[in-house]
Parts: sequence; structure tokens; C-alpha cells
Amino acid sequence: MKFFNDFAETRKTRNTLPHWQQEGATYFVTWRLADSIPQELLDKLRLERAGWIVKKPEPWDDAQEKEFHMLFSGEADRRMDEGRGSCVLRKTDNAEILCRCLLKFDGERYLIHSYVVMPNHAHILFSLAEGQTLEDVVGAWKRYSAIGINLRMGRDGTLWQRDYFDRLIRNWQHMIRVARYIRRNPGKGNVPDGQYTLHESDWVRRMLA
Repeated sequence: MKFFNDFAETRKTRNTLPHWQQEGATYFVTWRLADSIPQELLDKLRLERAGWIVKKPEPWDDAQEKEFHMLFSGEADRRMDEGRGSCVLRKTDNAEILCRCLLKFDGERYLIHSYVVMPNHAHILFSLAEGQTLEDVVGAWKRYSAIGINLRMGRDGTLWQRDYFDRLIRNWQHMIRVARYIRRNPGKGNVPDGQYTLHESDWVRRMLA
């Protein structure tokens, strides 16, 4: 398991959001259903994010990066916890399709430490295997789960948001905070049992005991 290394090579990719990667690193990733946040709010967040970046252009120091995620990915998390949209992942059969995609190559292409599938979004804490890229792994999770869920529901069109939020895990303390956040997310969103799926590796359960 590797954490962020200030001295290691860092690769940056961009879709609608910047994504920072290091070989074999550990990540916290979130993505949501396309209808989970109203379009007017998304437009507002995009404008605010663009204005913030103009005032504070990259590269960012640690404090600026934390501020960015608190203001924008954090705000998106809060809105998702309101339970807006179709919430198709509330249905166990749909959630299981995503879970099977997440676990399909666990221990081969990546190592999953914990995840929670909420009614309209998912949080995943995992480490990439050497040679794997964040965009390939997350893209496959989203693509194949969307195909399966749409097929089951007899629908087509966009299921997931276009992009995803991600954080490079910096150290053990950061890892523990994220694992605890994932465990507490259903309670924070007042989601009853049976409407979410929480998965934790044995070592995460021991760590949080």
C-alpha cells in the first residue's frame, strides 16, 4: 500500500475535474447518479469552482488542495446526502450490480479497502496495482455497472455523472479518516438499513473497532 509521496512523479489528467495520480497509490473516489444534483446547483458550483481556480491557479499547496475539496467535492457530498433524484441504487438488485463490478478484479488490478453504495452515489477507498491507471479502473466500474443497471431496469441513456471526485490518500491518519467517513455516511444521510451497502476489508474493520 502506497500513500502520496511529495518526491515521486505525479501524473495529472483532466476531464471536467483535475485528477492527480501516482503509480500504485491509494485513492478515495466518489461518483454519483447523473440526476442526484439539480442542474442549476451544478452550474452554480462550476462557476464558483472556476472563479476559485482563477484566483488560486495550480499548482496548489496542501492547504489549497484541501480547501478546494472542502468547498467543491465536499459541497457535492452534502447535496448527494439529501437523497435527490431517482436513487436507483436504493434497490438492492441495482446496488449489487455495482458491487459485483467493484469486486470483480479486487486483489488483481486493485485492492479495495472499503466502499459504501448509497441510494444516489458511491464512495470507494482502494489502492491501485502497479501499471493500472485511475481513469481506466474507475471508467470500467462506471461503464459496466451502467450497462447492467440500465439493462435490468429496461432503460437507456446516461446513468452516472460524467466525471468523479478523487483524493490521493496522504498517510495512515488520512486513511483512517476516510474509512471512518465511509462507515458513517449512511447515518449521516439518514439512510435506513436495506437501502445502502457497506463493504469493509477485514483490516479496516479491525482498525475501526
